[in-house]
Amino acid sequence: MLSRSDPKPDESPEEPLTYRAAGVDIDAGEELVRRIKGHLASTFTPSVLDRYGGFAGFYRFGIDADVFHRTRRRPVLLAAADGVGTKLKIAFRTGVHDTVGVDMVAMCVNDLLVYGARPLFVLDYLACSTLETGVAERVISGVAEGCRQAGCALLGGETAELPGFYRRGEYDLAGFAVGVVEEDEILDGRWMEPGDAIVGLASSGLHSNGYSLARKVFLSRARWSLKRYVLQFGRTLGEELLEPTRIYVKPVLALLARYVQHAIRAMAHVTGGGIGGNLARVMPRGLGAVIRKDSWEVPPVFRQIARIGRVPEDEMYRVFNMGVGFLLVIGRRHLNPVVRHFRRHRVEAFEIGHVEPSDVPVRLV
Repeated sequence: MLSRSDPKPDESPEEPLTYRAAGVDIDAGEELVRRIKGHLASTFTPSVLDRYGGFAGFYRFGIDADVFHRTRRRPVLLAAADGVGTKLKIAFRTGVHDTVGVDMVAMCVNDLLVYGARPLFVLDYLACSTLETGVAERVISGVAEGCRQAGCALLGGETAELPGFYRRGEYDLAGFAVGVVEEDEILDGRWMEPGDAIVGLASSGLHSNGYSLARKVFLSRARWSLKRYVLQFGRTLGEELLEPTRIYVKPVLALLARYVQHAIRAMAHVTGGGIGGNLARVMPRGLGAVIRKDSWEVPPVFRQIARIGRVPEDEMYRVFNMGVGFLLVIGRRHLNPVVRHFRRHRVEAFEIGHVEPSDVPVRLV
């Protein structure tokens, strides 16, 4: 039984509590804002208005919003959101934090690109248990690098300290991107026809999908160290797994600007679900894609996952991109010029299939 002088169970006789003692450091947050201003500014386009304080980002929507400086008659805004997923676990274990931001941007802007849209700006959300300003700055520097690669602005974002919610030293990273496309230029497969060619653009590796399985194979079953040099990769396991997702925006937009309307019928970003699952999303009713699995060289990282984990081939193609990160369905007469275009932009491109009449959206043969 408590006496009148005893503290109640939820009270402490010690010094008064502060927000910092509870796990949130406001000073660290302010220091991070100061540090990342330069990273954000390096991504700003002429459309960004940077004079209203920090409650929101401002983007002037006008003719300079278009990379090709055309007046848009019926502009349509697109938005996409995504995260990095358990690839972050590799960053935590290696202490390399300046690449996962590129992944976050890539996952968002490549999705917008599918419809022929130019990304305008990105917002990021970084949540952690305790804010480590050095780590957070490196993460956001990667986000800024991704935005520069995509030609869009890092317009702002949010950093949240959530003590007790995440493990110490870990964080989550998500992003939101907005793009623009002319309404009558939206790529949705409506002009697709039998005989069209399907071009695959090489991925840079696993990108940001399938990491729960990849980690299970390499770190749990094989018990490889992330510092292990893997001859087939030509680098360490950690370096292979942290290779950033390729951003296809600039070479694809340059292609769309060059070709007559409808020459490019449809596009797909190969993420979770693999080639079949993502290409099926853009195939019109009554047409099917036939993908030849022997038409490109599957990178060593996927072969090692399949071998060590004894992962069935169907599962591999359902989980991973298998070396193809982006797909274009094009009129066959444009095949050779399109392939040459991407090679000039240092992106490996190859014909991997064709379109035929079918009730099955995608067949991998």
